[in-house]
Amino acid sequence: MANAAIKLYDSVVLGRPLVTLLVIAVVTLACGWFAKDFGLDATTDSLTLERDEDLTYYRSIRARYESDDFLIVTFTPSEDLFSEQVLADLKQLRDALAAVPGVDSVVSILDVPLIRSPPVDLQDLGSGMRRLGEKETDRGMAREELLTSPLYQNVIISTDAKTTAMRVDFVQDEEYLQLFYWRNSLREKRLVSELTADEAAELKDASDRFQAYSQRALAREQEQIAAIRAVLAERSHLGKMHLGGVPMIVSDSIDFIRHDLLVFGLAVLVFLLVILTVAFRKPRWVVLPLITCLATCTIMLGVLGFMDWRVTVVSSNFVSLMLILCLALTLHIIVRYREIHAAQPDADSMTLVRTTVRRIVVPCFYTALTTMVAFGSLIVSNIEPVIDFGWMMVMGVAIAFILSFTLFPAALVMLEPGEPRSRHDLTAAITAFFARLITRHSKATLLAFAILAVICVSGVARLTVENRFIDYYRKTTEIYQGMELIDRELGGTTPLEIIIDAPVEATTEDDDLGFEDEFEEEFEDFYSDDSEGGAGITATSYWFNSRRIPDVRAIHDYLDSLPETGKVLSIGTTAEILEQLDPDILQDNWGLSIIYRKLPEDVKDILFSPYLSDDGQQLRFSIRVFESDPTLRRADLIDEIRRYLVDEMNLADDQVHLSGILVLYNNMLQSLFRSQILTLGVVFFAIALTFLVLFRSIRIAVIAIIPNLLAAGIVLGVMGWSGIALDIMTITIAAITIGIGVDNTIHYVHRFNTEFESDHDYWAAIKRSHATIGRAMYYTSVTIMLGFSILALSQFVPTIYFGLLTGLAMLVALLANLALLPVLIATFHAEGHLTAADR
Repeated sequence: MANAAIKLYDSVVLGRPLVTLLVIAVVTLACGWFAKDFGLDATTDSLTLERDEDLTYYRSIRARYESDDFLIVTFTPSEDLFSEQVLADLKQLRDALAAVPGVDSVVSILDVPLIRSPPVDLQDLGSGMRRLGEKETDRGMAREELLTSPLYQNVIISTDAKTTAMRVDFVQDEEYLQLFYWRNSLREKRLVSELTADEAAELKDASDRFQAYSQRALAREQEQIAAIRAVLAERSHLGKMHLGGVPMIVSDSIDFIRHDLLVFGLAVLVFLLVILTVAFRKPRWVVLPLITCLATCTIMLGVLGFMDWRVTVVSSNFVSLMLILCLALTLHIIVRYREIHAAQPDADSMTLVRTTVRRIVVPCFYTALTTMVAFGSLIVSNIEPVIDFGWMMVMGVAIAFILSFTLFPAALVMLEPGEPRSRHDLTAAITAFFARLITRHSKATLLAFAILAVICVSGVARLTVENRFIDYYRKTTEIYQGMELIDRELGGTTPLEIIIDAPVEATTEDDDLGFEDEFEEEFEDFYSDDSEGGAGITATSYWFNSRRIPDVRAIHDYLDSLPETGKVLSIGTTAEILEQLDPDILQDNWGLSIIYRKLPEDVKDILFSPYLSDDGQQLRFSIRVFESDPTLRRADLIDEIRRYLVDEMNLADDQVHLSGILVLYNNMLQSLFRSQILTLGVVFFAIALTFLVLFRSIRIAVIAIIPNLLAAGIVLGVMGWSGIALDIMTITIAAITIGIGVDNTIHYVHRFNTEFESDHDYWAAIKRSHATIGRAMYYTSVTIMLGFSILALSQFVPTIYFGLLTGLAMLVALLANLALLPVLIATFHAEGHLTAADR
């Protein structure tokens, strides 16, 4: 069967190179057409766990209460915020923002209702409220109220009155919401039961329609954000302005992804051009590898565009990876071709290419396979963008391998070999140095790597998953500056929501609501004369009444006392405002019911709707956490809050729900340790099996895996000692390091087997292996190291860490494979046999 495959390859690829190139050109052009549909995804869903129950709950809470999909514009004028000129400037800015197409409303300090400017009575609460933008409002009183109001302080104005914030809401997209809930309802049904054929078809249709519409909606939102930025830029002379909010982070993250794809792709391409020119100094060894790499990337982009498979912040560097990995394959072919050409200077092109392919295809196949296994191991991470990244790279490496052994040889066979070049260069000197070093100091080599292993193990023990989302971005970016300002001046950034349900029995048994019979009779008499009829909110709500409000305020005060929390808003805030109007109102259920019923809807939307469900049986505490706090430990904070509510407030565990972006992000972070262990376990198991199949020796399989384990361990150890936390990018480094680093191991052991068979002298075989395959290992490793280092130009900090740490891992893997691996073979395998042929 192998002979048949060889003959078919020789007759098709090498025998008809023009046909091969034509077919590849057609496929590449077709994929290039679909590449125009290639898209990006930086939504918050792309940073959450697959099948996270908290995500489902979060979406249901967003549907019931207010959404966090709004923009925040901060404004720090150079003059007094409450001066006539600044307020006029603020009004113009607000009106200009409101005029942006797609903006539904803009709320500023000019628009919020005031109850003490001048003071109003409870009976005038609906009609007597003032706003700062109205002429009748006492500006001095308004300033004092805004700075002291529990509802506005650290929300729309800083405590020093130097910075204010405006909330910009977009027009609600009903079609988007309908498609979103349609798709998600079918997804949730799929989790609990098997879908019928019709339901599966409906889910596919819903997913396709939602995906298409969401991309149009996202593009429209990006245009709106660009228009808002233009408004701010036109008025930048008025003071310092920053834009914040989830939609802006999504928009800017997409820009970062687009920037990384373009800049890194071009930078790596230029870098590869320089490397190939310096290393080989012959046009064919520059042009052919670059054409192969570009064709690989074009086909992959086309596949992603055709499948509507979106690239996220995690996979934003996949083009650079594709270029680097594809070049690594072609470099091995080039080095082996040049080696054979030097040994057979009179051979024709067909002979040289055929011999090269036959000698290099097996180790290259296994190196591609192990790299695919390494990336494939990411699918067990349970983090959707990491899973997608893994599948993308599996497909990409497969395409790179196919083109490296079709396009590259087909083009090469059509060129005359020319004169062989001398192989005595710097690379040969470096590999020869390593061969001499380990031959003379084998025990010292083992001791040095053993010490490194101990250091890396101690560093791994220091690894953590706690990191700050704000640190994902450079300090020069608007995302960082806006989040830092809102954190510092306006009560925190990251949303956390505490949802507390009424006890189940309280929603079904009237006497559990805590009212005396005579109080209920009083309500019946009152509402019998009310044209609207029905019982008051305090009679039907478990929470909003004189008996429960003290408990609500106690919870509110506790949450507000935590050092990690900034602004806390709840019905407790509403109660404090009502108490300012009438110190006795909180003991008067009758009065509370009247206030609730008679309030205008716009005021009720501020004081009640965000914090109390319509039936009064559910509380919502809206909290903003200081994202820039370096001591923030999300998991500890969540556990502490839950423990207090259950143990101190005597709430049942099923009454308490913590939700919000902080919880979803924490779930993802806490899964990283498990994901890291799973991915490493999968990749080591799969590579060990590959080694057993390839080398047919348990001993050599164990020996071969040690250098790669050490390389991954050293990188994780460096992260631990440096305080670099695991995140959605760095979690992939260890598996990728092993997958790429093991390529060198396979090539070296495969070549060592061949050299050892000639004289059965371990150290002589090691020296010859260093002089031959060692050169290719050096070229590929240096190329990968320097290629990854280009990622340091990113605006996304995890990408910077990914590039630098992966480059470090490749350096360690190269050193381990040129120094540790040969010593292990010579020391621990001298009494055994490497191949079946030896036996």
